[in-house]
Amino acid sequence: MVSAGLQLVGYFLALAGWVGAICASALPQWKQSSYAGDAIITAVGLYEGLWMSCASQSTGQVQCKLHESLLSLDVHIQTSRALMVVSILLGFVGVIVSVIGMKCTKVGDENPVMKSWIAVLGGVFFLLAGLCTMTAVSWYAVRVTYEFFNPNTPVNARYEFGSALFVGWSAASLTLLGGAFLACSCPKPEERGQQYYRQSQPSTAREPTEKRGDQSV
Repeated sequence: MVSAGLQLVGYFLALAGWVGAICASALPQWKQSSYAGDAIITAVGLYEGLWMSCASQSTGQVQCKLHESLLSLDVHIQTSRALMVVSILLGFVGVIVSVIGMKCTKVGDENPVMKSWIAVLGGVFFLLAGLCTMTAVSWYAVRVTYEFFNPNTPVNARYEFGSALFVGWSAASLTLLGGAFLACSCPKPEERGQQYYRQSQPSTAREPTEKRGDQSV
């Protein structure tokens, strides 16, 4: 059976990835562009995320506006939104389930095999969450790249990768790695046999007593 230390490392890696996914989803810097107008004093940096778009002026003032209409958004933004929300929900379930299944906790100690399977289930939730995050971030990045190299896109309207994309990639990697560690908690066949023997041992121990009782009668 996998060691408790490996489970603990996997849990904290996945937990850090889940927190990173939340941060990446909330950040508005999924794509960013900065350019100067006719005068340097009017320089503006534009940022756009899943939920809002922001404009940062050279004076330090930042103005943000929420995306008001969901149906008017591009398909890749709507899909990335949905995938990030699903990823956060799956990660939350993975956090709860993994705590129950890890060897370092006292919950379910009377059945170690079932406890290991619960840890595996938590790892599966983390793996699915990491895949959702990776898909959302990568799809958004592909769209930004396509628009940047599209000759029909004006030069001053081209966007580049924002910091939220790199946070998302890092979060997805941590979540996948942590989920893989937890998924290694699958009990071996001999361990399942030992658990079955321990569960059946009390019933067999009563047989000699019953036989002795019959002989005395």
